[in-house]
Amino acid sequence: MFTSMEECIKFMYGLRAEIHKGEPFHAMNKILPELNNPHEKVPFIHIAGSNGKGSTVNYLREMLQQAGYKVGAFTSPHLERVNERITINGEEISDERFLALANHLFQIIEQIDGEYPSFFELMTLIAFMYFAEEQTDIALIEAGIGGRFDCTNVITPLCSIITTVSLDHTHILGNTHKEIAYQKAGIIKRNVPVVTAVTDKDALEVIQLEAEQKNAPLFIYGEDFFATDIRMLNNKQHFTYQLGNVKYNVALQMLGAHQIANASCALTAATILRSMGFTRFTDQRIQSALENAFWPGRFEQIGGQIILDGSHNPEGTQALIDTLIRQYPNQKYKFIYSVMSDKDYIGSISILDEAAHAIFFTELPIPRSAKAKELASHSKHPSVVVNENWKELVAKEMEKLQKDELLIVTGSIFFIAEVRKFLKAKERSL
Repeated sequence: MFTSMEECIKFMYGLRAEIHKGEPFHAMNKILPELNNPHEKVPFIHIAGSNGKGSTVNYLREMLQQAGYKVGAFTSPHLERVNERITINGEEISDERFLALANHLFQIIEQIDGEYPSFFELMTLIAFMYFAEEQTDIALIEAGIGGRFDCTNVITPLCSIITTVSLDHTHILGNTHKEIAYQKAGIIKRNVPVVTAVTDKDALEVIQLEAEQKNAPLFIYGEDFFATDIRMLNNKQHFTYQLGNVKYNVALQMLGAHQIANASCALTAATILRSMGFTRFTDQRIQSALENAFWPGRFEQIGGQIILDGSHNPEGTQALIDTLIRQYPNQKYKFIYSVMSDKDYIGSISILDEAAHAIFFTELPIPRSAKAKELASHSKHPSVVVNENWKELVAKEMEKLQKDELLIVTGSIFFIAEVRKFLKAKERSL
């Protein structure tokens, strides 16, 4: 029995997937019945995709909350503490409740056979238990990696969303868009509507085939639902959303074309829910929710000249560059980059090289982090700096910023989380 979060999380972190993850669903199918199947007691929306899952969850949560629903959300990774992954109406699960649920779960596991599954499987089980006990009206569940064999895929949702497909986690999911799409498309369930903003032709074909085989109504961004009349006004993105005869004028504080796609997916899911009896939605509540939605670490602006963006793969990096060029065409971009060693950083670095005025490589003092020198060896930029001490680097570059420069901290969300904490602490000490 754990009495502190610190001990509990340390124990859970020790359950690394490569050692503790068994056959797909083996642990879930063994443990869930002993918990009275909490995953069958709550209506869900299931979200998979290489990028945009968190933002899409956030848009949906805001819309459902403003409509007066009790909304659970399970997301990953966290920025500052594990509790962020499990929320109800945006409020993190408390330490006391997390410990109570975790201890109960560990007791059940000991009674079964004492074989603990991985950290992510335990987090998923705790989320299901919490949402069922709290009787949420609906819960939004973000898949971990892939979808088809992801432990979250034990649910039958009201609607599935596949945001994007890009070459990420290739060592697990496959080396082509087709192979990765096959994994994501695994969340599609028989007769359950599916929404997607996938644009890659090969990937989309895989999703269309799976939807056809499962008789799942498919809604495709740019074919079935649209964002038109896109423009900037008062630092917000404005666009017109349309699905059949459903039409909204939308304003977003989240910037970038990818956010318009994410918000459009969320709007389509909300429209589907509306047709299923979620009648508390009103046009005004929907519009207000989307305008207020904010997701930390995604093109997050701190002060006037610092931007934090967790672009951990080439597709995300390209979206970052597109947004910068659109928002700040006349500024010089200085990038500080650090990423985990299992990411396609070569692709991301080559995209950064083309846009950068200067590029700085650093690393986190954890085993998974790619080494700064290794990252720098793949850059062809004439102005490359390596500094393994990320705090020193960030502080130094902040001080040296000129009026026509932006400092963009990007790469792994783990890196963004650390820099964000560092900057917030700096702000508080002023």
